Formats: sequence, C-alpha cells, structure tokens
Amino acid sequence: MLILIASAKTMAVNSKIKVPETSQPRFGAEATHLALHMTQYPVEELSRLFKVSPKLAAENYTRFRDFYSEDHPSLPAILAYTGVVFRNLQLVDFTETDFLYAQDHIRIGSGLYGTLRPLDQIRPYRIEYDVRIPELGGMRIDEYWRNIQTDLFIREVKAAGGVLINLAASDVLPSFDWKRVRQEVRVITPEFKIWRDGKPKAIVIYLKMARGRMARYIIKNQIENPEVLKAFSWEGFCFDESLSTENQWIYMQEG
Repeated sequence: MLILIASAKTMAVNSKIKVPETSQPRFGAEATHLALHMTQYPVEELSRLFKVSPKLAAENYTRFRDFYSEDHPSLPAILAYTGVVFRNLQLVDFTETDFLYAQDHIRIGSGLYGTLRPLDQIRPYRIEYDVRIPELGGMRIDEYWRNIQTDLFIREVKAAGGVLINLAASDVLPSFDWKRVRQEVRVITPEFKIWRDGKPKAIVIYLKMARGRMARYIIKNQIENPEVLKAFSWEGFCFDESLSTENQWIYMQEG
C-alpha cells in the first residue's frame, strides 16, 4: 500500500528532529532545470503567479536564484514541509523504524521535485502547478511532470501491493496521468466531512488535519491492508459505510 500526500507551501530551513538516513530526489535534475527557468521571472511577476505578497515573492526569487549554491539549506522532505498535513504527522515521536517505513510507503507530490520520498533532501522553494514555462513551449508545470513521473509512480504503487491511498490535494493529481493510474492500480480516496445545512461538507482545515493523522496512523501501525483503515477515527471522524463507495471512503464527524 502506498500513500500519496501533497507538498506544502510553507517550509522550514532547519529541524531538531533526526532521521536515520537521507536520500536524493529521483528527479533532482528536473528540479534544477525548473528552478533555473523560474529565475527569469521578476519579483512582481512571481507575486502575481503565486498570488502572494511582494515580500514573499522576493523571498522565493532569492530561493530560486540561490538554488544551486552549496550553502543553500536543505532538509529531508518530511521535515522541510510545515503545512497542516505535515504538522499532523507529529514527527517528534517517530522512531527510526517509522521513518524508514514512511520512506517506503509515502510519496509526496511536489511541483518542483515531482514525486518525493520522505527522506529525499530538498531545498526550500515555492511553485504553483499552473505556472507556464515559455522555454517549455508554454507547458504548465503539471503537464511537464505528467509524462516524466507517471510510469515510476505506477510501478511503485504496484510494488507496494497495488493499492494507493490518495490523501493528496486535487491540484497534485493532474501532475500524473491520473486516468492511467486509476486503470492500473486501485485508488482509494478517503474524504473527511461534517454535516452542514443538512448535507455532508468538507472543511479544508479539518480535511488537511485528518489526512495527516491518517498518514501517521498508517505509518505507526505499518498497515498493509486498506480495509483496516475503516477502523480509523480522529476527533469524531469515523468511517460511514452508508455514504461511501468502493473506492471513495467517507469519514463523517459524529455530532
């Protein structure tokens, strides 16, 4: 069983948490290639493309410009990203076994690095999947990755038992040939909802927190059989068989 989660827009440059080993991104050359292209954009254009303040745009301009420097900080991906999903992995109590299991069973979708393993050493950046690169014929970032990483991703899911637990945000999925992925492996997508105005509704913050907690649950218990995930519960979210389908599993928050 393989788990797909999405990278985060917020990143750290250091961490007190120690990992047992590190690895290099499989698409490091492609990441360097994209970072080089991003240096062509002035701060004002990055602010528009990323929908961020000029201050944040300037920070990321500097990150791309210094991407090749040996002094540029780097961290394992699982420590580098600091978004809600990653905070809810609660890495502070991860053992060596937990980190190594995560390395084999979690993949992180990244706009700059493609598909990452948790212990892949990466540098801070920010990028959006809908950015178009003129030198690549105006291709969007997600289109760029689709042909590069889909085959490897499918092979890895098959090697892990042929089941993918999709805990990624929707913007990550077009960076894979998702139709092929669904044809060749089983994709289970857990969704976390609450009752609002008489119908189930996803609340983004709860959704992200629950994704992180489910990924942690899988790692800590080394779960290989997806059916076991139906027993997962957190903060009142429990599997609701009546609302679920074969591959879309709904977890409702009990009132």
